[in-house]
Amino acid sequence: MTTMAAARPPATGALPEEREESASDARRHELAAFLRSRRERITPEQVGLVRGRRRRTPGLRREEVAQLSAVGVTWYTWLEQARDIQVSAQVLDALARALLLDPSERGHLFALAEAVDPAPGTQCPTVTPALRTMLEQLDPIPACIQNSRYDVLAYNRTYARLLCDLDAVPPEDRNCLLLAFTHDDWRASVVDLPEVTRTMAAKFRAAMAGHLAEPAWKALVRRLEARSPEFREVWERHEVIEQQGRTKYIRNAHVGLLYVEHTNLWLGPLSGPRLVSYPPVDAETRTRLERLHRIALDVEPGAAGAATRPAYATMEQ
Repeated sequence: MTTMAAARPPATGALPEEREESASDARRHELAAFLRSRRERITPEQVGLVRGRRRRTPGLRREEVAQLSAVGVTWYTWLEQARDIQVSAQVLDALARALLLDPSERGHLFALAEAVDPAPGTQCPTVTPALRTMLEQLDPIPACIQNSRYDVLAYNRTYARLLCDLDAVPPEDRNCLLLAFTHDDWRASVVDLPEVTRTMAAKFRAAMAGHLAEPAWKALVRRLEARSPEFREVWERHEVIEQQGRTKYIRNAHVGLLYVEHTNLWLGPLSGPRLVSYPPVDAETRTRLERLHRIALDVEPGAAGAATRPAYATMEQ
């Protein structure tokens, strides 16, 4: 009698869910390797960072990419570790810009993440050499580049001493909203502090409407709520205000009262980065800003020799 062998799946076969899981796992690892390779090829100078003497990391550090793209360091680290996390198109766009991806690389990034690029073919601007030159040449007018989350991406020497010693603030803390609610020197420099902080929180809430699901935005709110009862009280009002310029007084610790015009120059869409400057309203303020610039350069009036500090700074390590 002839017996029939039981049917078996091909030796090389796999269940559909196993194949799907394997493909997903491979995609995450490829995405992680791609991000790591792009990060390691960029020099600090290309994105406006100062190369520290003790830097050993090839290219950028993970925390620098996170800062430039306004995402959490832990969250970005998980991406490079190929963890199974969700990533939005907005975050991918921010990473593409931070990593200076060309159109082909940008398309590859979105393909690996299985996301639809909201702006295919987009060039990825950053703090370019031209913008760095502009900031430097604006001195003694204080100026900086901020993103919509109030992160300070770059600043000139006068701005570095306008509200506090910004060079002494860790890069991950260089956020105007965080400084306005938690940094003693910054707060002491702000005239009419309650009105200013209320307005900043309202502008931040308006901007956050387009970023509600993004980890970096939620993390900043949690951080502020944990550190500032004042922020918690203001945040619960749910006030919203659009970005706009206005005149303001600043009580500078080095040169006294400054009367300036707060101006915004957007470098892209209104939800993107902007150049913030503080031109003087009167002659006395201009004179004081010139003196503040000399102080920032560590050169007193009439002193001989060159400045002992660079004329430009951004997210220094």
